[in-house]
Amino acid sequence: AMAAPRRPSGGGLRRAPQDGRLEEINKEFLCDPKFSDEKDLEEKLAVFKEKYMEFDLNNQGEIDLMSVKRMMEKLGAPKTHLELKKMISEVTGGVSDTISYQDFVNMMLGKRSAVLKLVMMFEGKANERNPKRSGPPPERDIASLP
Repeated sequence: AMAAPRRPSGGGLRRAPQDGRLEEINKEFLCDPKFSDEKDLEEKLAVFKEKYMEFDLNNQGEIDLMSVKRMMEKLGAPKTHLELKKMISEVTGGVSDTISYQDFVNMMLGKRSAVLKLVMMFEGKANERNPKRSGPPPERDIASLP
């Protein structure tokens, strides 16, 4: 018998409720008069949702310190513990040590420039320049393991 193709870890199942939850929040933003003059809001929200889910979210479906740490390492810009805490507190206004999806969208749509927002913008630009290669990701060497 042929071996079934291996599913990427953290398979699609856990993502489904998360996706639906974020979709609901996106609807709230779409109805929010505060953002009624935002151009292409629906498209932007769709992108934010994808971006948010790219983070290795904690079990509560929020971005915590480890999530930001992994994301920054993935982008080749590792940060110290202190820098990471500062990045999160910039987004949450210091009231929480995890970034909820609402926080994330408010940051992306807001006028203030948080470090994390600049990173997301930069990553978006980088991805447009080099479209994702198809095929398996490059093998990680032992040195790059945590």
